[in-house]
Amino acid sequence: MTAPMLRLLSLGAGVQSTVLALMACRGELPGLDGAIFADTGWEPQSVYAQVDRLEAELSAAGIPLYRVSKGNLRGDALDPEHRFVSVPYYTHSAAGEDGMARRQCTSEYKLVPINRKVRELLGAKAPTFRTVPKGRVAEQWIGFSTDEMHRVNDRRQNRYTLKRFPLLELGMSRKDCERWLKVLGWGHTVKSSCIGCPFHGNAHWRDMRDNHPDEWADACDFDRRIRKGNAGAAPIRGEAFLHRSRVPLELAPIDRVTRREHADLQLEIFDEFAEQGDLDGCSPYGCRSGQPISPSTERTAA
Repeated sequence: MTAPMLRLLSLGAGVQSTVLALMACRGELPGLDGAIFADTGWEPQSVYAQVDRLEAELSAAGIPLYRVSKGNLRGDALDPEHRFVSVPYYTHSAAGEDGMARRQCTSEYKLVPINRKVRELLGAKAPTFRTVPKGRVAEQWIGFSTDEMHRVNDRRQNRYTLKRFPLLELGMSRKDCERWLKVLGWGHTVKSSCIGCPFHGNAHWRDMRDNHPDEWADACDFDRRIRKGNAGAAPIRGEAFLHRSRVPLELAPIDRVTRREHADLQLEIFDEFAEQGDLDGCSPYGCRSGQPISPSTERTAA
């Protein structure tokens, strides 16, 4: 097998990839040659602030951060002149049938521009950067943790990248990553996702409504404008919504705490014991998931 000539981190700027970036900066994971952040154009300001902060740390360690983009996902979805953007809206038909649109936005707006940059760094020629010279391979670091094993697909999808999952090698879960960041003094790290992502849970929607009113207004406006799906596609049968309740976002029951969110609250209490110890004696010690993304759109996207 060809030895990789570059080690590159796919940087989402969430908890797990932030840990990998900082471990590389500290020399705990040596050999990183660069990090790539794919900007959908519709990330919360807190994510962009996190990327700026990480860029400073990476730069100080001599590791370049590359920002890539395929466009603005929000604008493209609402532009009737733009090709179809596949976002996983929740749908409801007049016949009472519920469904969900196919998710390809992650592939189109993150994987495609990241892989294009990888090809460029490996020597593919401008302007298309399609063909990597034979024998040039990059090791691609991906921040899946042990509680995301169901998301891992280590099947090789092209001849120029080899996937590596350093957190799995270290046996680290998302909670382990959060504790590592806390010990480092890094502070709170937000989840990396678009403002109007249908995979947000109620807790995320509540936080946006209560603490980020501009982003909440943006998401509600987008939700109202996608009732018939994306502007560049044929109208769907029924209506599309951002919230799983399939009602307008501003009316959705986001104040209802789900069983999973309640369980997460219990885990946070447990983690406090794990970090501080049980005041009465011996202490116990001791993530957003999604479905695997098909790379099929890469064959048609530059």
